[in-house]
Amino acid sequence: MSKSPRSKPGAAPARVQGKPRGRPSAKAPTQRQLRVSEEIRHVLSTLFFRGDFRDPELADAKITVTEVRISPDLKNATAFVTRLGRSDIDALLPALRRAAPFFRMQLAHEMRLRVAPQVSFQPDTTLDYAMHVDRLLRAPEVARDLAPAAPLADPEP
Repeated sequence: MSKSPRSKPGAAPARVQGKPRGRPSAKAPTQRQLRVSEEIRHVLSTLFFRGDFRDPELADAKITVTEVRISPDLKNATAFVTRLGRSDIDALLPALRRAAPFFRMQLAHEMRLRVAPQVSFQPDTTLDYAMHVDRLLRAPEVARDLAPAAPLADPEP
């Protein structure tokens, strides 16, 4: 058994051409991930609209699913949720986590996937952030800077 003169014991394997070193960069979701996540969002929205829950905390809550992100292997999904007209979604997160197996079972019945994804819920804060930015842009200090500058008057000779 002959060893290659380049390979040394304990040395890192040679770099394969075209493969970057270090952590892989985050990739954009594939078309399949986008389709599956949109279908999950649709199924979850339908479930929340019907309100067929045993948990009394979820029975009367009006919850909107704004976005679903799914892992590349389609086994884990994160649903971003908010309440209509209210900002207290954090109070419902424990109830949503308790009901996660129910949502997974419903997804398994409604969708044709090899494995039903595990669903986790996160509060959607994009609307709060957008309102904060809007408030900042309407502040008098910022509005003054954004207003068009008045033309300088030419001194008459």
